[in-house]
Amino acid sequence: MNKRRRKRKLKKSVKITLVLLLVIGLLSYPTYKLLTKEKTPTNEAKPNTEEKEEHYELSLIAVGDNLIHSSVYKDANKHANYNGYDFKPMITNIKEIVSNYDIGYYNQETILGGTELGLKDYPTFNSPYEAGDAMLDAGFNLVSLATNHTMDSGKKAVENSCKYWQSKENVLTAGSYCSEEERNKINIKEINNIKYTMLNYTYGTNGMPVANDYLVNVWPTDIDNINNPEKDTKYQAYKKQVKEDIDKVKDKVDFLIVAMHWGVEYTHTPTSYQIDMASFLEKQGVDIIIGTHPHVVMPVTYINDTLVIYSLGNFLSAQETNIDYNTTVGLLSTVKITKHIDKDNNTSIKLSNQTNELIYTYSKNNKDYKVMNMVDIINNITDFSSRIWQVHPFREGNTRTTALFIEKYLIFLGIKVDNTMFKEKSVYFRNALVRSNYFNNELNISKDDSFLIKFYENLLLSKNNELHSKDLIIKELFNKEESN
Repeated sequence: MNKRRRKRKLKKSVKITLVLLLVIGLLSYPTYKLLTKEKTPTNEAKPNTEEKEEHYELSLIAVGDNLIHSSVYKDANKHANYNGYDFKPMITNIKEIVSNYDIGYYNQETILGGTELGLKDYPTFNSPYEAGDAMLDAGFNLVSLATNHTMDSGKKAVENSCKYWQSKENVLTAGSYCSEEERNKINIKEINNIKYTMLNYTYGTNGMPVANDYLVNVWPTDIDNINNPEKDTKYQAYKKQVKEDIDKVKDKVDFLIVAMHWGVEYTHTPTSYQIDMASFLEKQGVDIIIGTHPHVVMPVTYINDTLVIYSLGNFLSAQETNIDYNTTVGLLSTVKITKHIDKDNNTSIKLSNQTNELIYTYSKNNKDYKVMNMVDIINNITDFSSRIWQVHPFREGNTRTTALFIEKYLIFLGIKVDNTMFKEKSVYFRNALVRSNYFNNELNISKDDSFLIKFYENLLLSKNNELHSKDLIIKELFNKEESN
């Protein structure tokens, strides 16, 4: 009996134990599986085996000749309280624009040989270093040095210029050097992962001797005697040098600029040499060709994918050489450069958003020089004109009333008025700005705008070379407050 009971108890204990083990096993199994389960990467942790395409961008702005006549550097001397030279006040308005761009190009027309060699005016120039300081301060960092005036003050001035530019950081210059080694050195800049460089050549040096070829790059053109690029053997022979220069750098950069000092002064149509040079450079793979020297604006166009700016005109100068004063009007050209790298690591460069605006160098009695943006001038005059019409009763467009208004304002500025001067001013702006054969519609300057621009000096600039308050002008001229 006792044995039977013990057996039953034992069986019962075994059953309970087995049940407990089964329960424990069932409870432990999910935990075991959870702990031993192999982890699979989440979407975020998955390595991306697909190559991404890449885009990089930079922007370029370009202006023309920095041509420092004596009246300009005398004005700069006045700005510096007759202790040195300060050109910065002359280009304050342009500095505000240039600061928005990655690359700022200009042409240093006159050699920066420094005051130690004595400053000189036309026809053989020498300019103070401060002319370069102002441009660098304004944000320009790409400078062409090969011009017809590079050798004006001899080898020593070129050497001084070299030392000056070498002492500056974050600026790339081209066209004039102090040694053969320096000329052959490859100088590359990089912005936003885009590498670039510039080459620079001039057509000649006004007959001034060039002691060493490296002092200035001369791609000779004989316009006076031959005037035919096909028959000009020296011109054709130098193409070999240009090609060597390009081949040496083009595979090391993403885009290449060539600055050309070329053409015929005061003409708006490219010469056969300019057209031939541009075609040759395009075939060598040059991306942007920037032209200077004519001192007036020439066409902006494309040859296939190569941007060609035939002439930017003057930037800062005292040049007033002909009746229409078009040497005081220049171009401010911009372009966006985009670098694209596809998934196969192929790189391409695209130029886009190319724009052109007019700039104007104001001066009064050979002083008070200031470079102005024409778009701002147009906007100011348009606004000013509309407000004047609200106050003064010549809404009917009476030409005589308009002329009387202008005459009164000129007298207010202390300017002697006569019909000849007013006529010249009209011709001045009309000829300088409305040249449909090369402007077309590319510059967005209409004929109506140009006739507003012709009132610029007379309406907006005071004796102190500052913009008048519109309200003040109205009050002074008509002795009445502007109506609301």
